[in-house]
Amino acid sequence: MPDRTPAIENPWQHLRQLTPARIALGRAGVSLPTDAQLDFQFAHAQARDAVHLPLDCEALAAELEKHDLSHLHLRSAASDRQIYLQRPDLGRRLDDASAATLDEHAGEGCDLALVIADGLSALAVQRHAAPMALKIAEQARAEGWSLGPITLVEQGRVAIADEIGQRLKARMVVILLGERPGLSSPDSLGLYFTWAPEVGRHDAQRNCISNIRPEGLSYNLAAHRLLYLMREASRRQLSGVQLKDEAEVPALEGEPRAGNFLLG
Repeated sequence: MPDRTPAIENPWQHLRQLTPARIALGRAGVSLPTDAQLDFQFAHAQARDAVHLPLDCEALAAELEKHDLSHLHLRSAASDRQIYLQRPDLGRRLDDASAATLDEHAGEGCDLALVIADGLSALAVQRHAAPMALKIAEQARAEGWSLGPITLVEQGRVAIADEIGQRLKARMVVILLGERPGLSSPDSLGLYFTWAPEVGRHDAQRNCISNIRPEGLSYNLAAHRLLYLMREASRRQLSGVQLKDEAEVPALEGEPRAGNFLLG
């Protein structure tokens, strides 16, 4: 009997080394090969786990304290993960105790409020939020901008940054939170920037930088793009669709050069 495998390889299979996307999986008859099917099921399980994994605020706070970054621990009006997933509106508002805490720390205001929330992937926040927050804080200091206390929010969604920024009397607010997990990226961090935050802002008034992680957009490049947006927002007094990301991306030291395999 001839030595053969029932799985038929795809001629594009060598391209898989260039992307985590599920391309050139091969086939066994009219189905996927067993290893591709098992890999898909594993990735799906990782994505589901990332949504339900709780954020370890103590560990994250310890990382921030290493760099002398003051912080406050807050919660949204969504009391638990189940409510958070069923009621997105509650994830956009602070609970009463957290709102009172912020009012006590508002003072005379600040230039930049930095928010870290679990979002839909606490795994992304656990892995990437602290180093990204450090780079943002360093940039703010270099620009001469005052930084309010970093707020760590459990069960938070993007718009909760508007209330936090408004209560801290901040000119600008940045929120880092876990993006909806994908089958090749369960730990993708998203960043949203808003000028003059206040309750009632909508998505068109925010700028987004997504897929922040070593396998996607690096911390250095994400920080570089954010700095451009913050400078332009300060100059033009706006953010969102009226503020385009036209930052020139330099070849930063230590950054891998991304080539296009289609161009050789």
